[in-house]
Amino acid sequence: MKKLWNSYCYAIILVFLSIVGSLILSIHLDDQDSNQYLVVTVNENDSLWGIAERFADEHKYSTAEFVQWMENQNGIINGEIHPGDIVSIPVKADEAAHITELASRE
Repeated sequence: MKKLWNSYCYAIILVFLSIVGSLILSIHLDDQDSNQYLVVTVNENDSLWGIAERFADEHKYSTAEFVQWMENQNGIINGEIHPGDIVSIPVKADEAAHITELASRE
């Protein structure tokens, strides 16, 4: 084992540092990516499909793709959301700057 380390220590260190650097870069890029999307608070009687339809003019996805994106990005299982939940939606925050308040269904 010592002979292996002596022969390949620089390669082993380089591979290890490359993996660590890739993980750090990946985490950093994910944080930046999530900051550019609009975040909404779920109201009473809201559903993922309803949110997708409410923002239909603001995104390029079909309703099913929009819902799938929200589930994947927010860790939502079986489309289950509750009032007060905060979810990220695939609408660019800068493009939706004109949206000041979401209408409630009350």
